[in-house]
Amino acid sequence: MNIVTNPLKLQEISTRLKKDQVTIGFVPTMGYLHEGHRALLKAARDQNDIVIMSVFVNPLQFGPNEDLDSYPRDFEHDKQIAIEEGVDYLFHPSVEEMYPVPMSVRVKVERRTNCLCGRSRPGHFDGVATVLTKLFHLVQPTNVYFGKKDAQQVAVVHGLLEEFHFPINLVAINTVREEDGLAKSSRNIRLTPKERDEAGILYKSLSLARIELIKGNVNLAELKKTVIASIENESSGKVDYFEILTYPQLETVNELTGTIIIAIAVQFGKARLIDNIIFELDNTSR
Repeated sequence: MNIVTNPLKLQEISTRLKKDQVTIGFVPTMGYLHEGHRALLKAARDQNDIVIMSVFVNPLQFGPNEDLDSYPRDFEHDKQIAIEEGVDYLFHPSVEEMYPVPMSVRVKVERRTNCLCGRSRPGHFDGVATVLTKLFHLVQPTNVYFGKKDAQQVAVVHGLLEEFHFPINLVAINTVREEDGLAKSSRNIRLTPKERDEAGILYKSLSLARIELIKGNVNLAELKKTVIASIENESSGKVDYFEILTYPQLETVNELTGTIIIAIAVQFGKARLIDNIIFELDNTSR
């Protein structure tokens, strides 16, 4: 495995690879890798000739009340996982290498961000879209891999690729879960043992809501109220949001048909957990 820190060097490598007509699978990350990242890397390894992974904690996507310095980092751990999963090139630039001068141009995301996590993190997805635009030009991937757990991010990337005409295929990988359904996340280590026992209620609640929608429960307001009350009565978690939206547009559901996302965020002490289920609804089958 080759480690690259210079952006222009990476672009030079990618340009040479593209001339050789090989397929490039790209997995962009902020590091501190877990099993969910391994799933992305395995898919990229299976589906491409070359795999490039980036580990870069992007300061542009951190808000004024979010501590960039405290974001967990363990590059040696990440490097070992990259080796084990067959990564060919690991891109690990410094902030100074990625942003050598103050940014004069940034990408602004106009839609799909005024809900879910985007509502409480203004500017976050602008930072995500800006760094991804830069990375896509450097890596020139055939396929790019994201996990469905961060469904709003996937929706924003979908729009970025489609509307900017990037010749890149988006591959969204199913969420990797614990035995009780809890989505694997680096945030889970912040849970106390009691909170960890309770946290399985997120996926349980999502699954029950999905069943209600499939059965034709059209009273979404009542369904949301019931689910939130259940979570807060049966656990120590406090629900930040519970939303039922179209996907990937992330708009209000006017009829129970098409692709739907049920998404949730719950605060447990020091850990804010997010999860979702994305599925198809066909109102002709009810």
